[in-house]
Amino acid sequence: MFLGTYSPRLDDKGRLILPAKFRDELSEGLVLTRGQERCLYVFSAEEFARVHEQMRQAPISSRQARDYIRVFLSGASDETPDKQGRITIPANLREYAGLDREVAVIGAGTRAEIWSATAWDAYLTAQETAFSETDEDVLPGIF
Repeated sequence: MFLGTYSPRLDDKGRLILPAKFRDELSEGLVLTRGQERCLYVFSAEEFARVHEQMRQAPISSRQARDYIRVFLSGASDETPDKQGRITIPANLREYAGLDREVAVIGAGTRAEIWSATAWDAYLTAQETAFSETDEDVLPGIF
């Protein structure tokens, strides 16, 4: 499970050192793709295969499903971390997420997410009120 928030930096070649706590799960390979809210999703190869299988269950007659799958998969890039735990984030994905040197890598359970540090701070600030007001109708049985 991916947990926590980390603040690594992108180097001049677009490489990112994965948080140490994420490296074991991602050492055999990972998939980067466009996420929602202009972040990048990071899946282990195994989790990405599971997500893809779920997508395959969507009816091909659903325009919304086709559109989502096209955007999601057309931006996907499979990567293998090097011995230092670095991955290269392709230029098109860096542009999509507005990534520059300062980034935030967050754990989101079954995936990690890579955000522009500025975008993450703004998102978190905007969501904190909604977070404190969440009731059991949204997450039944949790609270």
